[in-house]
Amino acid sequence: MENTYALIMAGGVGSRFWPRSRKALPKQYLPLLGKETLIQAVCHRLQVFLPTERIFIVSTKSQLPLLKEQLPWFKSSRLIVEPFGKNTAPCIGLAALHLHYLNPEAIMIVLPSDHLINNTEKFTELLDAAVRIVSQHPEALVTIGIEPTYPATGYGYIQRGEEFSTASNRAFRVRAFAEKPTQEVAEQFFSTGEFLWNSGIFVWRASTILQNIDALIPDLSAGLREIRQAMGTDQLAAVTEKVYKQIHSDSIDYGIMEHASNVIVLEGNFGWSDVGSWEEVYNICSKDEDGNVIIRDPVVRNVKNSYIESSGRTIAVIGVEDLIIVDTPDALLICRRDQSQDVKWVVEKLKHSGLQKLL
Repeated sequence: MENTYALIMAGGVGSRFWPRSRKALPKQYLPLLGKETLIQAVCHRLQVFLPTERIFIVSTKSQLPLLKEQLPWFKSSRLIVEPFGKNTAPCIGLAALHLHYLNPEAIMIVLPSDHLINNTEKFTELLDAAVRIVSQHPEALVTIGIEPTYPATGYGYIQRGEEFSTASNRAFRVRAFAEKPTQEVAEQFFSTGEFLWNSGIFVWRASTILQNIDALIPDLSAGLREIRQAMGTDQLAAVTEKVYKQIHSDSIDYGIMEHASNVIVLEGNFGWSDVGSWEEVYNICSKDEDGNVIIRDPVVRNVKNSYIESSGRTIAVIGVEDLIIVDTPDALLICRRDQSQDVKWVVEKLKHSGLQKLL
């Protein structure tokens, strides 16, 4: 375990949580599910499993003030800074480069900063199993799949293949990855029993993921080699920014996992949600007798199965069902619960309309 490190990816913007999530305060810095913000919760969860000095965060330069405000105990030496976001493949590649420079034998546990995990004990048991697989099989790229409880359309899926030879009977070779499906396809996935939800949690050796980037994402590989030459010098930040302006935006799933060999999935069930939309927040939160989640003090009458969050001013809601209503001082969101994934469209619309102040 002395070579094991956790890497929290914290550079996202959380556009599906507009109008609460903004560039100045993205989703992971919001207390959506309790008193703690999502990034505070993931740090505390990992401290059960690893010493604090082996927990790293990768984020963008613009979010550093938020990190320092919400995690004042977190040392800046364990922050890996991206000039700006370029999706998960560059983020993970840059972090792997830093960890490999620190320790050539480093094993990385890669986690998003904005997920819910209810059962920390089961979660850490699975992380331990994943680390053991990577320790015994250096070429393995391990991901964690979640046993589905319903045919979700908001998650990607992983198809299990043959059982992987390990002490754990929940490890399988990966047959295929699938993007977020239609309702019909999700129902087919669910009925076969072969598919798991893609959690976006990975475990691998830093050297192994760098080798896969060399083989499968050549432009990123070339950029990382340039950054490697600047490591340990005062030119590192400038070189990293130069490289980031040149490389393509690419996800780790599309760039690596869908094409790599030796991909193993561990099946997990530890109360997971990616908290990917307002609908997910509604599903997670406790409800009143009418099935409503009421935040602060809106005035409601004959309202059922809705999420209503006021910002301090008085809002009144009468005679509706199955809605998401989120009020902030400068913007109001009203949408059907089953269309909350489309909130991202609003952000794109505002961006193209030049309404930057609302982003």
